[in-house]
Amino acid sequence: MKKLILLLLGALAILPAFSQRIIRVEDSLTHEPVIAATIRTPSTIKPIVGAVTDARGFAKMPPLPTYATTLTVSAVGYKTTSFPIEMGSDTLIFQLHSEEESLDEVTVTSTRTNSRIEDLPIKVEVLGQEDMDEESAVVPGNVSSILGDISIIHVQRTSAVNGNQAIRMQGLDPKYTQILRDGLPLYEGFSGNLGVLQIPPLDLKQIEVVKGSVSTLYGGGAIGGMINIVSKAPTSDTPEFTALLNRSNLKETNLNAYYSQRYGKTGLTLFTGYTNQQAVDVTGDGYTDSPEIKQFNFHPKFFWNPSDHTRLNVGYAFTTEHREGGYLPALEGTQPNAYKNITDLQRHTVDFDASHNTSETNSLTFKGALSTFHRQNTDYRKLSDGKQSSVYLEANDLVRFGKNQLIMGANLTVEAFRKNPDSTRLVDYTYNTIGAFVQDDYQVSEKVALQAGLRLDHHNTFGNFLLPRLSVKIKPSDPWTVRLSVGTGYKTPNLFVNQTPGQLGVSLIFPRLLPIDVNAVKAEKSVGTNLDIAYSKTFESGFSVQVDQAFYYTYVNSPVVSAFASVSGNLGAYTQLINAPYNLFSLGTDTYVRLEYKAYELYFGYNHTLARRDGPTDNSYLPLAPQDKFSTTVAWENEHFRLGIESSYVGTQYLYNNEKVRNYWFFAGAAEYHYNDHWRLVLNAENLFNIKQANYETVVTGPVNQPSFRPIWAPLEGRIVNVALKYTL
Repeated sequence: MKKLILLLLGALAILPAFSQRIIRVEDSLTHEPVIAATIRTPSTIKPIVGAVTDARGFAKMPPLPTYATTLTVSAVGYKTTSFPIEMGSDTLIFQLHSEEESLDEVTVTSTRTNSRIEDLPIKVEVLGQEDMDEESAVVPGNVSSILGDISIIHVQRTSAVNGNQAIRMQGLDPKYTQILRDGLPLYEGFSGNLGVLQIPPLDLKQIEVVKGSVSTLYGGGAIGGMINIVSKAPTSDTPEFTALLNRSNLKETNLNAYYSQRYGKTGLTLFTGYTNQQAVDVTGDGYTDSPEIKQFNFHPKFFWNPSDHTRLNVGYAFTTEHREGGYLPALEGTQPNAYKNITDLQRHTVDFDASHNTSETNSLTFKGALSTFHRQNTDYRKLSDGKQSSVYLEANDLVRFGKNQLIMGANLTVEAFRKNPDSTRLVDYTYNTIGAFVQDDYQVSEKVALQAGLRLDHHNTFGNFLLPRLSVKIKPSDPWTVRLSVGTGYKTPNLFVNQTPGQLGVSLIFPRLLPIDVNAVKAEKSVGTNLDIAYSKTFESGFSVQVDQAFYYTYVNSPVVSAFASVSGNLGAYTQLINAPYNLFSLGTDTYVRLEYKAYELYFGYNHTLARRDGPTDNSYLPLAPQDKFSTTVAWENEHFRLGIESSYVGTQYLYNNEKVRNYWFFAGAAEYHYNDHWRLVLNAENLFNIKQANYETVVTGPVNQPSFRPIWAPLEGRIVNVALKYTL
């Protein structure tokens, strides 16, 4: 009898641990309920017990094992957190902190007001920290792959042998897309047309994609759109360290490492990476479809917050690269007189960003960058050797009053090119642009917001440019948002950013370029409009849907194009820049759908663009601008595995004189295994069905010492398979 009483007492003692508990999950700041939050026991305890919160943020937990002392809570847009189980309490309240990279809380830096993405009157698409973490293991060598997954972006290869790539947005030539790094225009002129997309994603926080004309923000160039590549910042006193090793079937090896830590009021991030890629002839025609690349990156950044009102960031970036492409026997030394394209470059950049809050409603910012870029290129046995020094300085003042966010500022851009003795006819030049801008974000009501901007730029060679822009955001109801934007832009002539030849046969290699005749060539100007309709909703079941439908139109007057010159050399006719006898327009739609439910994710994008010349005798389609592009991603993830399949379709693409080329599908797949939150093993395959331009036509013709190359409109490398091992401390 005594033993029976003791057993009953013991059962009563442990009964609360197995009883059903009520748990409420709420936002730590607003205390609003968090819908569809997942509550579960730690993965080390088997079996795992869990529940999902309802529309009021409540969940009924099944009986818990006695040895369960904590519960893990996760939700979209919040940091996953473990909470202790308080004994003797039937109702527990867990508060989650917002994750800054979530869609609801992401801060967009390229618009200068550091506003949340949902508050912006202009449409911005953000690839966040999770995307960067995945891409750093899937394609660790560059960001071109993840950008190419967006339907409105088309990554265009601009050379058959050296692997260079450029970005098209809204069907326009690559020169109309402006690329920033941490809000700084570092890739203009001579320094911008080789290897910009070779930036590794491991030390990136996010990539911000602004569609349409936003030249009012940063000056000329952002006619088709703008891409801002944002670096990570230290977030914790606990050190973060990540190392990654990757190898592909194209004989590419990547070794990248990233370190981050805060030390009280100071902090440090450090990225270093090395890429060694051997030259590979995939098609068997003797020419390198994948070039030889030896690249080293070193990027430390220092952070100092002396007070809650003041911060200073200073960074240094160094890149050195050796790249060889051409006739493979020539690179191997067996046919030294055959065609080779060899490039050596070095890039040094020092950037800084300082801000001080003089009050709760006023913030002063001063930022800038100093960079040097030196490149030596041998093409058709002709040497080009030049160096560019660049300066960007900006000061702005952000004032918040009433329903307004008013920012005023000025900036200076300097681009100085100096030619060393070589085989080209290029000449030295120095371009200076002084600009002033003002922008006001006005919250008319809870449902209507306006953004008006005005910029005045003075270019020392091409004159003055006045750029107005107006955007409006309307929220007719909670799930719906409508954005409309109209803006102007301009682009000054530059020999080094005209990546797409104006007509068939025109060469853009340095030995065939003539200097710009500044008295005969004028800057091009544009006007564009974008309409965006978005629907976003998360249901009680945890199912979330985002739908975005965009319409856009851009018109460019007197575009600057490359054309045959009247003089010739031993390589053929020289190339000169002229104002075309036609204008350009781009008209299109972009559809974006993202569905998420528990461990599943589906993305679908479709872009249709009509980009044409608009002239009295020339109404041909813009070359190398696909009119149709589908992009689809399906992903599934559990505690240890993540599987994903991507596909894209490129169709209705024309070359010159309305010559239509084949449509093609592109498929990719990735499988990832992660263990203990430290190790990740990734197997990735790009272009699963081995689509190559060489399957449809001969890419290279002519003698091996002076070959001719067809325009590149499809992949050249074929199937790419890589294995990556990633370790995070």
